[in-house]
Amino acid sequence: MTEATLFTPKITPDFDDTSAETRLDSHALDADSDDSMDGDTVAAEQSMPTKSAELQKLQKKLRRQVSWAIRDFNMIEDGDVVMVCVSGGKDSYTLLDILLLLKRIAPINFDIVAVNLDQKQPGYPEDILPAYLNEQGIAHYILEKDTYSIVKSVVPEGKTYCSACSRLRRGSLYGFAKQIGATKIALGHHRDDMLATFFLNLFHGGTLKSMPPKLLSDDKQNLLIRPLAYVEEKDIIEYARLKAFPIIPCNLCGSQTNLQRAIINDMLREWDDAHPQRLASIFKAMQNVAPSQLADRELFDFEQLSLDRDDSERMFEGDNIQAGQTDSLAEIGLPVSPKTQTFNPRFASDKPSSANTDQASENPRPAQKIPTINPVL
Repeated sequence: MTEATLFTPKITPDFDDTSAETRLDSHALDADSDDSMDGDTVAAEQSMPTKSAELQKLQKKLRRQVSWAIRDFNMIEDGDVVMVCVSGGKDSYTLLDILLLLKRIAPINFDIVAVNLDQKQPGYPEDILPAYLNEQGIAHYILEKDTYSIVKSVVPEGKTYCSACSRLRRGSLYGFAKQIGATKIALGHHRDDMLATFFLNLFHGGTLKSMPPKLLSDDKQNLLIRPLAYVEEKDIIEYARLKAFPIIPCNLCGSQTNLQRAIINDMLREWDDAHPQRLASIFKAMQNVAPSQLADRELFDFEQLSLDRDDSERMFEGDNIQAGQTDSLAEIGLPVSPKTQTFNPRFASDKPSSANTDQASENPRPAQKIPTINPVL
């Protein structure tokens, strides 16, 4: 089986999820006939089949999108140990949940370990994430390191913490992945994160770059993957709600206002509301780069561009050419009376062109308006 199809063959529409929501579904159906239940309980139970159906439909969509991303970028291979970085937010919970589903049905063998970095933020609920991971039976590590104090000490007052916090967190996780022998590091960044990073770099960094779906670290010691690359944030929000993940907010970043990323995210949401296909088009553009149509001299060799004309002559297609300052034209060796040829006969006027006088006189045509054509530059 080729690497390109690793995650597609066994992902079928009739996948049977035996999650807690599915098991509760059958209980709800049985409870409808129980007269001893009060009205609120019966109503709650009756809503469970709908919730379960919504969950399964959305889960199937996310599973398909994640499997496509894994296939397209060869993110996971047979024998991989995938370290899933779990922060306690909706994105990393969703990533971990979908990867565990795929592990059960994928035609290759790979292992998953969840890793959380406890950065010792004040008020951080240390028990929530370990309790969830233990309840789900997920192998995991909780790394404790006071990066919070470091960030607070090195970032000037009024500046955002995100960059310094991210670097410290990334360094710790990269080193730990190598320590335990993890072959891939899975991050929970989704499509909208990638778009936001693109515009942050465009507006504030002067570069055309974003978060790639797959990345080799600068020291070449770790491979990063982003399996949620094709997933929209609004689907993750809904999935987290239906799954009732125990979300842990980031108080360190959330306490700061006017973050540029937040402003960009608001802009993207407004675009998505007004023009539902715009974000999809932008993301598609990120996968369809034309270096010769940009201006990066390192990416494309503009200096070596040269003409490669043949001997065929192509005359101007139109009615007439007016030449001015003919002496100057002749002086530099240019024709003073260039010939013309008839434009598309459909739009030919009743005035014959200089190159087709006889033919035009035999077949006069009424003048018609030539449509405006906007060339692609």
